[in-house]
Amino acid sequence: MVVPAVPEIVESEIHESVTARTESLPILRELGPPDLVHLIKSQPKVGLKEIGTYHHVTGVDASSSASLAAYINTLTYLIGENQIWFGKPQSWRITTGIYCCYNAFSRVDMRVEVKIPGSVEAYAVDERGEKRMASEMLWLETYLCGVLRAFNYADDQQNRIVGCRRFNPITSTEAEHKFLDAAERLFSRGWQLGSDPEIQVPNMVSNYLTSGLLTYIHTTGRFASGVNLFEKLRSKEPEVASLLARVLIDADEEVKAVSLLYETIKLLPLDSSLLDVQAAFCMSKGRYDLALECAKKAVNSAPSEFTTWERLAQVYLKLEQYELALLTLNSCPMFTYQDRDHPKMPQPSKIHLPVLPESVLDEMSDDNHDPKHDKADAALLKLPAASLKGTFAKAYGILTEITSQIGWDMLLKYRSSVFVMEEEYRFEKSASVTAVRGGSTSKSGDSDSEDEEQSDDKPAINGHNKEAEVKENGEKGKEDGDQEEHGNVIEKPEHSVLPEEVKGGTETGHPNSEGKISTQKYSHIQNKRLCERWLDNLFMVLYEDLRIYTIWRSDLARYGQQKRPYRKSATELEILGELAQRLHHHAEAEEAFQSRLQIRFSARALRGVLQTQEKNKDNRGALNSIIRLTAWQYRWYSEFSPAILYSIRKLIAEDGAVKVRSIVQATNFPQSVLDLTHNYAQLCAAFRSSGSDG
Repeated sequence: MVVPAVPEIVESEIHESVTARTESLPILRELGPPDLVHLIKSQPKVGLKEIGTYHHVTGVDASSSASLAAYINTLTYLIGENQIWFGKPQSWRITTGIYCCYNAFSRVDMRVEVKIPGSVEAYAVDERGEKRMASEMLWLETYLCGVLRAFNYADDQQNRIVGCRRFNPITSTEAEHKFLDAAERLFSRGWQLGSDPEIQVPNMVSNYLTSGLLTYIHTTGRFASGVNLFEKLRSKEPEVASLLARVLIDADEEVKAVSLLYETIKLLPLDSSLLDVQAAFCMSKGRYDLALECAKKAVNSAPSEFTTWERLAQVYLKLEQYELALLTLNSCPMFTYQDRDHPKMPQPSKIHLPVLPESVLDEMSDDNHDPKHDKADAALLKLPAASLKGTFAKAYGILTEITSQIGWDMLLKYRSSVFVMEEEYRFEKSASVTAVRGGSTSKSGDSDSEDEEQSDDKPAINGHNKEAEVKENGEKGKEDGDQEEHGNVIEKPEHSVLPEEVKGGTETGHPNSEGKISTQKYSHIQNKRLCERWLDNLFMVLYEDLRIYTIWRSDLARYGQQKRPYRKSATELEILGELAQRLHHHAEAEEAFQSRLQIRFSARALRGVLQTQEKNKDNRGALNSIIRLTAWQYRWYSEFSPAILYSIRKLIAEDGAVKVRSIVQATNFPQSVLDLTHNYAQLCAAFRSSGSDG
């Protein structure tokens, strides 16, 4: 059995990490940061003074002071005597340990301080830094928050924390019962935890508690447990029917789900969550006409929520009503993205990140690391789409899906047909001013000739100065001095007119409540909408993605025709793979990721490959990727990944546990690495998942 390694970040001053955590308590807004474990160590035999070290952790049972003290006690064996410290065997003695676990319900930090040997003291620290009694209710709240963080943070790739151990908080049906019991007792207060960034106002069925419950049930396949929980809660709160329906649909109990929705919607006809579940179900069955009615009602019920507008835009997309999809997107209420509560720590003295050889594959070794493969072209590094988050990332996903279906040129055509574009607005405004001054006026029937005259004097941005644009794109995509001119097939979008531009002038028409230009001054654009600034920016972001993608693919094709090697650094290939994924070019994405993996291992690239393998039902290839990802996660102190657990559960449901195990065993990886993957399969067996008995 592989004994886990423990990361340690060495403090410059003892206790500075705990002090920094205390100072951060007033600014925490959501589930809170991972748990902090602080240790004081010494080497009495060599007369070394005390040092302070810390690491973060998720998934430890935080239901009592005893369970947290037990975790600290295990560290005395793992990183006490005979520890390999920066490559050398040394004997340390842990004298004090402090475990900090944030309670997002009561907004206090629960702490357990252990003196070795000696006493255990448990207390809570509030936002003012003052100590409070650790009551039974505080422990219940803290336990539940700990489980939710474990599931919520385990696969977070954007906010990686150095030296963070990750454990599965629920490894048995007994542990599940404890979790669901706590969730039931605190369910009515779930809104206090906050919600996903796409939700503006947390409520009873949309918050971190409900999303955590749905994630757990979906990941583990424990549908019966989920149905039982939500049935009990529904007897008190009818709104919970939307959560119950989601679980029933996930469990393939569609008839029961539809019956439940039918009965509950009669009681709560304006419940947006129920309507959204209905819309999603109708979409899954290809009944977009029925989904449309549900989505419209959901928008009317919750017009200030992004998710209802997002669903309506998705329905219009499926109905191929692209103009309405764009107008719906434009109406979406957008929210400023709030990052997760990330621990902010002082600069450490040094960092000890031990590696266990048993869990590391040769391809993951840093021995053959070539720094040149970390470099990347500035244009790739600066692609703005990669940094989109929250509602903006969701909206961009819809925009890219429209483009994948109809192409960039048609997207621009639909855009200009529904939104007021900059050039036409200036033209109409100029014509209106001329008319007011008594100059020559043009009737609407002469607008075409006027447009032509305007384009002679000042070309429109759509199709403007192609030579300069091609030159610009060619300069950006030039490689080894022989880059051909690219990008001329990707037309740079014209800016639309923003609402503040129309509202800013006294002589201009003002938009009505629907965003239309209502004045009769501008005959051609009076029925068009004003494009929101954020959506206008997303068109520019999409243009950059498409421009870089087009240059890449044309370069690759040209080099292939000339039978010349096409070289990109590992970092560039990874960025290009993610670019192709964003634009829904999945085969090209896998090609880039595979090329990246041939140079050097990358967990991000391998996850991209795994997505394609699962989509193509390549179960053997998927298992190969899962084994490697599991080893990588373990190397970086993560023993739990909901995404990997879900992937293995689905494979076992399709092929059976015996076949999955035999495929894993038939690979050429070391047995210690295979055992890490078998642990996930054993968890499926403990939960009696589908296929685990055969």
